[in-house]
Amino acid sequence: MSLVTQLRSERAQLNGQIQALAQIEAGGGSLTAEQLGQFTQLSAGSNSLGDKIARAESAERAAASAAVEVDVSAQGITGPPKTHISGPHAAKPVLGANMAQMVRVLAATRGDQHAAAKMAHDAGMNPEIAMALSTVTPGAGGVLVPQGFSSEVIELLRPKSVVRNLGAVSLPLHNGNLTIPRIKGGAVVGYIGGEDDMLTTGMQFDDLKLSSKKLAALVPISNDLLSYSGVNPNVDRMVVNDLTSSVATAEDLSFIRGAGTGNLPKGLRFWAPAFNVFAAPAEMTLAAVEFALSALILRLENANSNMIAPGFIMAPRTKRWLAALRDGNGAKAYPELDLNMLKSFPVGTTTQVPINLGTDGDESEIHFADFGDCFIGEDDAMVIDFSKEATYKDSSGNMVSAFQRDQTLVRVIAKHDFGPRHVESVAVMTGVKWGATL
Repeated sequence: MSLVTQLRSERAQLNGQIQALAQIEAGGGSLTAEQLGQFTQLSAGSNSLGDKIARAESAERAAASAAVEVDVSAQGITGPPKTHISGPHAAKPVLGANMAQMVRVLAATRGDQHAAAKMAHDAGMNPEIAMALSTVTPGAGGVLVPQGFSSEVIELLRPKSVVRNLGAVSLPLHNGNLTIPRIKGGAVVGYIGGEDDMLTTGMQFDDLKLSSKKLAALVPISNDLLSYSGVNPNVDRMVVNDLTSSVATAEDLSFIRGAGTGNLPKGLRFWAPAFNVFAAPAEMTLAAVEFALSALILRLENANSNMIAPGFIMAPRTKRWLAALRDGNGAKAYPELDLNMLKSFPVGTTTQVPINLGTDGDESEIHFADFGDCFIGEDDAMVIDFSKEATYKDSSGNMVSAFQRDQTLVRVIAKHDFGPRHVESVAVMTGVKWGATL
């Protein structure tokens, strides 16, 4: 990644944080003194990055106009000029490649940062990787990933994490904590006459408090893939996909059904207030289904939810059953499900919504929430560690030996928390047996 690209990525990240703070006031809230200071700091940082970008662009233009490319061997003999591939056949850079390459060289050297830095340099990888490996301080839990690298991976989580993809707002955690104020209730509003006293407004305030919680995702990666020492976008893409898929799956499990006890984030299921949780009807007719779905939406509308980015989360089984439901004329009752929409709202499906709940082990849930009112407190720092001997559980719950499979088990540690600004913006239908016989 060039310096210009890195600086632009950093500025885009700052801009995202600025916009998130601006949304608080846009939604009728107000910024705390801490958030106002943060807004000022972020704005100044964005302006400073703008100046740096301008200087870096100027330097790149000067370097490009004066560059004479040669290939010098270890003996100092000038060889033939390198051949560059341009146009449609040129290899395109992979977002997250820096972290993927960092993972590969660290895994190949069993976490030896100095050896990994040398391998990255010799393989012609981005110089920033060797520099990062030479400067970051290893911790007890592994190697700290530079913020610029981990930010790319976090951005890649959005299309893979259902909660992020439906519009949950990411905000930075400062010193592991984030407080977001909210109006709890009690406002009195009314018209007054010329001689009447103004009505008293007894507004009540509360806070959404997010604190850093550690998520550890285990990613088994083939040693054949990790041992490839050269720069190859296809290899980088596969490693990035494995990393982000595992982290996104672990995130959704916490953000949807985390119990909120101990070190676990609290998920939507347990943020939903009791009056927004109700059981699905036992009857499975179209009329009963329609009534239940409307009741789910109505829970948020009755609570005056802002409905900034409302959407459904359900198990794939539930979506397929609803997509197959027919009306009296034999037509699809919800044809929009083919476009991942239901009653004009987006639908996200994930196997992290269980289908084995209830007494008989055949029940599921449907979550409906205003994801524009849901926040992910994010610590940009990630830590990676490795083992070629550890065992792990596969998707079927079977114990697998990484050594026997010729794999390296990569552990990615991320820190974050999750919660809605207003709990009334979350509703859950329990006891959903729709599709249990599929």
